[in-house]
Parts: sequence; structure tokens; C-alpha cells
Amino acid sequence: MKGPLVGVKVIEFAGLGPGPFTAMMLADMGADVIRVHRSGSSLVPANPVVGRGMQSIVLDLKTDTGCEAALRLMTKADAIVEAFRPGVMERLGLGPDAAFKRNPRLVYGRMTGWGQYGPLVHQAGHDINYIALTGALAAIGTADSGPIPPLNLVGDFGGGGMVLAFGIACALFEATRSGKGQVIDAAMTDGASLLMTTTFGQFAAGRWQIERECNLLDGSAPFYSTYRCADGKWIAVGAIEPQFYSVLLKCMGLKPSDFEPQHDRTRWAEWKKQFAACFASRTRDAWCAAMNGADACFTPVLNMAEALEHPHNVSRQTFVEIDGIRQPAPAPRFSRTTPQVRSRQEDSAAQMLSRFGFDEKDSSALLGGR
Repeated sequence: MKGPLVGVKVIEFAGLGPGPFTAMMLADMGADVIRVHRSGSSLVPANPVVGRGMQSIVLDLKTDTGCEAALRLMTKADAIVEAFRPGVMERLGLGPDAAFKRNPRLVYGRMTGWGQYGPLVHQAGHDINYIALTGALAAIGTADSGPIPPLNLVGDFGGGGMVLAFGIACALFEATRSGKGQVIDAAMTDGASLLMTTTFGQFAAGRWQIERECNLLDGSAPFYSTYRCADGKWIAVGAIEPQFYSVLLKCMGLKPSDFEPQHDRTRWAEWKKQFAACFASRTRDAWCAAMNGADACFTPVLNMAEALEHPHNVSRQTFVEIDGIRQPAPAPRFSRTTPQVRSRQEDSAAQMLSRFGFDEKDSSALLGGR
């Protein structure tokens, strides 16, 4: 294995969404990750991509034997990831106090929607609820559409999984100096709010209106929006800077002086209609040809199948094939410790357990003879 986290041992207590994504990011960077499934769970991953680079075992955490096995894993681990509701791990006898008695250096990563404390801590929710509470959802959409969920990217994966992965990396680094572990309370409401930092800054400075489609970056500006082409496909333009705006207008065949001053918001609605009519006059491919090589901040809006084949993505190997499935590659890139995703076929659960200090007999007992 390669990657900056080679040698780091992580346990993920199998959950949904952002928890596995955090574990996957750590595994992508070279960490040894074991997923602990509850008794009765299938070891076949529901999502074969998010489970990459990890190996799974089943433990009955409601029994003394299963709990002790989990604690022994924690003794050998550098970090854990758990995404249960607050109090669940404590009731299982696997909370931070029990874990730190076995391993004071353990980084204990906790992922929830609302956090470990607060009035909503025990209330059910999903990504859409968490980002609704942060101001993010209200800002996304058009004036007519109402708020539009941005998939589950902002709460689950950006504000949740990525923030927890960052927190674990920070805590692992700090533990090399202090020799002490700590608990990471990663709430998706906190993370989604963090992703809104720039927008809240603009709001505080009086440069952001709370109404949708009234701001520079929310689709109001004609030069920062998406447009439907003659073939029903879409393009995106983001020509904010005046030099790029000028190039965009010329490539569109429009007279630049008719669309100045660029930031005259009283004319944006009118100009947007003219942009829409212009882009609707040709196919997406025709516009790509017309804009080819020009600094117009122009791109086609690709679907997932198209994204896999785009020359830029192919050149950078933005998508790679692992176990026969094409999927996003690990990110970011490193100049020396280049990540190399571990194939499921090349590394068994028993081999992974051996790196956690389990001998062949103990591994066989944990794996039920597999």
C-alpha cells in the first residue's frame, strides 16, 4: 500500500452515508480500515464504491464476547469512526471512556447530524434537514423553484464525511505530539455551516440578499448560470471577471457594448433572456466548438456517464477502475505518497486483522472460520 496514512489503523462501526465515506477517504490515503458490522448484517456492501479499500467483520456488539472483541480492536487502532445516535456506543459499553481506558491515544471520531449535544440531539433527520437549519438549503434554487436539495453533498459528504476525515487527520497529528487521543464531535449542521463561511461573510458585509436568485453566484447573473441548448443539453458559464466576460460575449456573437456595465443588476434579467435565446440557437457540441480554447469560463454540463469520458478527466485519471467499477479516484494528489486503492481481492479480512495484532486463531474466531 501507498499513501500518506500507511500504517494508520482505523475501525469504522458500519453506518450509513457520511461515516463510511469518512472511512473510505482514510482508506484511500493508505490507512488500514476494518468495518465492524452488527450481527445479522450482510458483508456485501450496499455501495461497492464507498466501501472500497476496507475489509469487514461481523460482531454481535450486544454480547460480552462481541463487545470485548471490539474493545480489543480499539486497543490496536489509531482512530475509530462511529455514526450512531448519541448514547448508543455508551450503552454498548464502547463509548469514549471505555475506549480510552484501553487506548489513551485513540482518536474517537463521532458523526451525527445534530452533534453530541443541543436541543435537537435525539431528533431524527437527514441531509436535507441538517442543511435546512444552516441557511444553505434556503440559498440554493431559483426564485420560482423554491429551495432545491443539492443531492446530499453539502450535509452528508461535504459538511459531514469530509469534515470528520479532516478532524481525524488533525487529531492524529496532534496525538503524535501529546501522546493523547480525543473525541471529535462532527455534526453535519456544523460542517454545512462551515461550508457557508464565504456566503455568511458576504451577507454580513451587505453583499448577499437572502432571496434566491438575487446574487452573483446563485444564478441571477447572466454570466454565471446554466443554459439549455438546441438539443436539450446544457452548458455552464462563469465569466465573472471582465476579461472573461468580454471573451464570452464575443464567442456568443453578441456586441459587448450592449451588455455593459457588466454589474448593472437592473439589466441582468433582460440580458439573461437574451443569453438563453442565444444558447438555445445551437447544440451543446456546437457551442463547445465555438468556445474551444477561449477564456470564456465555459463548460458543457456533463452527466455522470459523460464525465467518465471527458478528455480532461481521462488525462488526470479523475475516475479509475477498481474491482471492475469505474469510480472517482482518491483526492487530493500527493507528489510522493501517491494513494493506491486496495482491491478487495488482494487483501483479505484475516490479513487486515493481522495488522491489528490478531493471530491466525483469533482472526479465525472473529471471522467465524472464513
